[in-house]
Amino acid sequence: MLKGIPNILSPELLKILMEMGHGDEIVLADGNFPAASNAQRLIRCDGHNLPDLLDAILQLFPLDARVKQPVSLMGVDLDDNYIPEIRKDYKRIVNKYDSHITDFETIERFEFYERAQKAYAIVATSEMARYANIILKKGVI
Repeated sequence: MLKGIPNILSPELLKILMEMGHGDEIVLADGNFPAASNAQRLIRCDGHNLPDLLDAILQLFPLDARVKQPVSLMGVDLDDNYIPEIRKDYKRIVNKYDSHITDFETIERFEFYERAQKAYAIVATSEMARYANIILKKGVI
């Protein structure tokens, strides 16, 4: 254990966050996301939900202030009437650490998969909310 580091962040995840450079992206994936088949580097965070993990990561992780939308979400399929309420939590958490971020990018599902394949890493969680996948672009301190 270390002081000041949220215990939800595993040593493996901390290592990945430290290795990432400016402009690298990390995917935080819900329990339905095909993480293993899309990841260059896969980190398992089974038993954890996305809002708690996002909150812990953003305590340490600078979002890229040089791009318009350093936070990207998976879009809901056009034929699906589902409203991802979890996005309200994401907005609150992101604004807690970066109040200048006013809007998130939304990416069509299959485009999201393609972008996830290029991400530095994918973090697989047990989040049950649908369309809860999120991409964070790393900035500088």
